[in-house]
Order: sequence, then C-alpha cells, then structure tokens
Amino acid sequence: MTDIAAGHYDPLEVRAPAERDADLLAALPGLLRHGLERAPALAAHLAGVDPDQIRSFAALASLPPLRKDELCRLQQANPPLGGLNATPIGQLAKIFMSPGPIFDPEGARPDYWRFARALYAAGFRRGDLVHNAFAYHLTPAGSVIESAARALGCPVIPAGTGRTEQQLSAIEQLRPVGYAGTPSFLKILLERGRDEHIDLSCFRKAVVTAEALPKALAEEFRQVYGVDAYQSYGTADLGLVAYETPAREGLVVDEGVLVEIVRPGTGDPVPEGEVGELLVTTFNPDYPLIRFATGDLSAIMPGQSPCGRTNRRLRGWLGRADQTTKVKGMFVHPSQIAEITRRHPEVGRAQLVVERADGLDRMTLRCELAAPAEGLKAALQTSLRAITGLRGGVELVAPGTLANDGKVIDDRRELS
Repeated sequence: MTDIAAGHYDPLEVRAPAERDADLLAALPGLLRHGLERAPALAAHLAGVDPDQIRSFAALASLPPLRKDELCRLQQANPPLGGLNATPIGQLAKIFMSPGPIFDPEGARPDYWRFARALYAAGFRRGDLVHNAFAYHLTPAGSVIESAARALGCPVIPAGTGRTEQQLSAIEQLRPVGYAGTPSFLKILLERGRDEHIDLSCFRKAVVTAEALPKALAEEFRQVYGVDAYQSYGTADLGLVAYETPAREGLVVDEGVLVEIVRPGTGDPVPEGEVGELLVTTFNPDYPLIRFATGDLSAIMPGQSPCGRTNRRLRGWLGRADQTTKVKGMFVHPSQIAEITRRHPEVGRAQLVVERADGLDRMTLRCELAAPAEGLKAALQTSLRAITGLRGGVELVAPGTLANDGKVIDDRRELS
C-alpha cells in the first residue's frame, strides 16, 4: 500500500483511465484461457471462444452473459460449484451457502473478497478495532469483512447478527472505533444505546452494505451520532464491486473487476449515463466469472471522483433488472422487447407499458425514434404480436421522452 497520508489504498486507484483499461484488457485473454482450461462449466458456456480475440470492450460484449439463476442450475447438476471453479474444491479455504441456495467459494489468499479497499476508503487504518455485525454462519458476509480487516491490520470483534444486548455490552466495554454491517442494524444499536444510556461514542466510522444507505440516514449517523458511514456494493459471487469514498459522489469501481452496463434482458452495452443492468467480470483465478449478470440496475457516472480515484463510478443500486411480467396469462420478458428493437433499427430506446383498463390488461410499446418512418408503427405492432404472442398498441415518441430509469417493462397495474 502507499503512504496513508496519500489517502489511497494503492497506486492502482490513481492510474490514468487509459492505462487501467489497457491493463484490464491485456489481462482478459489470460483470465479466459485459465477459466476455459480449468472450469468445465465456463468452457461449455463460452464454447468456441478464442481467448486471444477478446482484447477490447467490444469483443468482451460479444460474449454471452452468465446469469445468477444459471448458478443454481449448474450447481444442482454438478455440486457444489457447478464446474465454474478453476481451483479444485480441496484447495479452497471455505464454501458458503447463500439464499437460492447458491454455494460460494472462498480462496486461501488474504482479502479474497477485496473489501480492504472499501474499508480503507472509509477511514479504517491499522490497529482500529472493528465491530463486525455480519453473519458468520453459512453466509460469507462475516468472513468478507474479517478478511478485509485483517488485511489492513485491524483486529475484529466477531459479533455476528442478533443478540443486541450482548453486542451493546461488548461495544461499551471494548470500545471499537468502527462498525461493519447493515445500516439498519447500526441504527438499532445507536438508538438502543441512546435510549438505554449506553456509551457508544467510540464508533466513529462504518462500512455498510447489503442494504441501501439513504442520504438522510447517512446524515443522521453523522450529525446525531458522530458516525461517518460509507456504502459499499458487492456480492457473494463477485466480492467487492464498488465503494463509496469521502467525495460522496457515487461508488468507485473496485480495481479487481471490469464492469459493464447493458440493456436489461440483453448483453448489449448502453451509452454512459443510461440506466441498465450491471454486468461484472472478476479477475479471480479461483472463480473467474465472466460477464456475470448481477440482476441489479445501475449507471456509469460521467467524469472522475473528486477524491482522486480515477476508476469509473456507479450511481449505486437503482433497482432490479428482472422486469418479467405476466400479461393476459402470458409472461413477457425484457429480452423480447430487445428483440423487437433489433428487428427495427430505426428505434432507439423502447419501453413496454402495461396497464389495466376496465379489468383488462392492456400493453403499449413506446418507441423513441429520431425521424418519422413510414409504415413503422404497423410493422412494430406485427413484431410485438409475433414475439410476445400478444396484441398491443405502439406509440412513437421523440428521443429523450422515455425516463432514464432502466425500465424496459413498466407495469403500472395496481396490485389487488
């Protein structure tokens, strides 16, 4: 690591963006070759791919995404890790179980999940005692934070979840300076401490994840309790993806991953700033996930962070990408709407609006296009019926009319 005074975890964080892109793209063929040779399920998923040809973002975008629901299917067919692990089971450190169930490996190297970078950005330094309120049983969150803290030289209180009274007692007596856990449990601890006159003033910083951290709650932590809380985003499959810095402007992407934002239901990249599904490629030799579709919506923010880190920034979690809905008893998928736009290149963005009128489902395909095109409306209606099996209206609108919210299917029906 660089000098603490520099404010950055290592020199990777301040690379020129072009240098970072070149480094990541140069590493892609080796990552692919390693995965194809050692992970049979990845080899089947990417059958026919020549790793030496994947040296650009456009080439990467030609590869099929790997979706989270495929992990369940692969792992059920070939337990425990579905053949996606490039390191044999016997050489791993741990195997966890996440809801699904999905099994997640932990390799034997330090800071396997790469979360030390997020803790460092939040102000954690060597010797800081960390109260780790993430679960230690079966799920990986507790281990994620502990391995990161140990990499920084921070001792840990393995508090886990629940047993609030015991945790409050431990905090009062051991005086940890930092907290790691969900923001909701931090709020519970601080409020209970205040109500029961338990001194929790030792807490000065926090890394929170697994839930959203609204600005109002972050401000409450800071103003009312003196705790500087920072949001981070990661998954049990990928480890750290992005993290908040003192700049408080979006989440800076981790140096160990490559992110893409694509149109939901497809693997097609969207322009910078447009909301879409987050795809992540992780340079993890034990578990090399390529174009892993998180199912989460986000967007790339323009420019660089004022904190000096030069990597791309995410706007944060903006919802779920799986907008599959049922209309008149039939499922309609975002991928079907994407297929319609592919058939009609005159269309820019498109969104299917589903409503209910007089007790009946009604759907309208709203399409942005730069100039009128004769016969396009009728052609779109034909494609809509051919691809979805349902009749629907078509509305042609000007570019910029549709909201930049990542919604390919906007279901406006009220739940009864």
